[in-house]
Amino acid sequence: MKRIRFLCLLLSIPFTIFSQNEQLDSLWSVYNNKSQADTIRLRALYTIAWSFSGNNPDTAIILVEQAENLLNSIQENKNKKRIAQSCFIMGVSYFNKANHLKAFKFLLKASKIFEEINDKQNAGNCYASIGILYLEQFDFNKALEYLLKALKIKTEIGDKANMGVCYSNIGNVYIEQKNYTKALEYSFKALQLFEETDYINGIGDCYSNIGFINMEQKNYAKALEYNLKSLKISKETNNKQGMRGVFANMASLYNRLNNYKLSVQYSDSELIVCKEIGAIEGEREAYQNLADVYVKIGNYKDAYENYKKNKILSDSIFNKENGRQLNDLKTNFEVEKKENELKAKADLERIIIESQNKRKQLIYASIILIIIVIAFFLLNRQKLKSKKDKIIFNQQEALLHAEKQKTEEELLNAQKLLINYTESLIEKNKAIEEYKSENEKLKGLKSAEIYKEKIDTLSDLNSATILTNEDWEKFKGLFEQAHKGFFIRLKDKLPNLTNAEIRVMSLIKLRLNNKQMGNMLGISPDTITTTKYRLRKKINLTDNQDIDRLVDSI
Repeated sequence: MKRIRFLCLLLSIPFTIFSQNEQLDSLWSVYNNKSQADTIRLRALYTIAWSFSGNNPDTAIILVEQAENLLNSIQENKNKKRIAQSCFIMGVSYFNKANHLKAFKFLLKASKIFEEINDKQNAGNCYASIGILYLEQFDFNKALEYLLKALKIKTEIGDKANMGVCYSNIGNVYIEQKNYTKALEYSFKALQLFEETDYINGIGDCYSNIGFINMEQKNYAKALEYNLKSLKISKETNNKQGMRGVFANMASLYNRLNNYKLSVQYSDSELIVCKEIGAIEGEREAYQNLADVYVKIGNYKDAYENYKKNKILSDSIFNKENGRQLNDLKTNFEVEKKENELKAKADLERIIIESQNKRKQLIYASIILIIIVIAFFLLNRQKLKSKKDKIIFNQQEALLHAEKQKTEEELLNAQKLLINYTESLIEKNKAIEEYKSENEKLKGLKSAEIYKEKIDTLSDLNSATILTNEDWEKFKGLFEQAHKGFFIRLKDKLPNLTNAEIRVMSLIKLRLNNKQMGNMLGISPDTITTTKYRLRKKINLTDNQDIDRLVDSI
């Protein structure tokens, strides 16, 4: 199932930089004509790259790199706007390749430059695009923050088409939150603005979103009506991203209606488009839908074949991400280790100096006090002739003894602090070395082994029951294999949790629902709900803060 989330990415630059009437053939002619001014050739190449960013992002990336070479050769590298435009197209292209990390990198760089040169129009385009990326990461608060920021700019400058883009994607946020009333409200706002500005692809994408919402609400006749409208527009405009979304929606719709023949046909159509535009995630989803359909009709051979294709793509995505994470892990580990060593050394030196200074101060104070007391004692000794004088003498002697004892105790405490800190550093360095060893072990494993070990461990965790202390200790051992150091970090962050609350937090980390947690702990889902509520109060979470996200961050 695919919601259309890329409206702004396909709309932004053509409305602000390039003419919609420029045809590719004539643009190639302009670029290849070296008698033309380089600045004109550069503009043509940017327009060509933009035209490929949605349906053929790999080609778009190559063309932008070529444009950057031309930009440098004509010494326009100081033109910040051109650089920002390059970054924007690269961000869009990587978004359509599902490489969100690089998309974030280029879009954030573009937004920063547009802000510096006070280009509100294109800064707004960047904000909307970044909002869509946060939506893809299911960070709905951040997605709304950037989309509303973009909407404010588009409203101020009267950019109705991109106002529609913002409304549409705000609707997508509500779709993900299953708030379909709000989702329809914003989708129809977007549709009205697209119709006013004759933005055909925008109208088609709105139809697709409205069709998807109706499908989720089980209004299947309406869902079919709007998806067919969207498909008609996507085919007329050769909008392959739009076709991909509608094919996915139609495959899912007919699956729900038990019309498995049409569901298979639309999944096959989605596969063809996804392969044309390099949408690996779309291919993976299509294979999954085909596997589900073939299982329902009892065709287990084809179900298995499509499941295998889905798994190959899933493994491919996992291995790429896993390799990146391993490199990031190594880099972060080395940086963290170096920072810890420097911090530990600085802290140790500071404590030693402070301890030495305190010791010196205590010694000097004690010597002065002793001299004063002795002097006082000697001056008054000759006057001690009566019983009263003797009592005073004894009191002074007791005071001297108490001050001396206090000085010795303070010196002893300072020494204990130094010893304890040194032992803490030893343990910390030991933990770092163990972590490094574990990391090296991880690097030595093949990605398939890492994947299998992780899946086996998570499977054991999800099938466990925690009814006794023995069960809990076994569960903790498995959990530590999957989430190294979780309980230590949890204790550091939230030291006042009870054992029962720690168990619930660990199950939240596994992303189990309340019923699954209740089954594992031998209690009802309502008890789990009550425990979560008390936990939120105990750790002072506001209504806008998600306990699941808090646990994921630990």
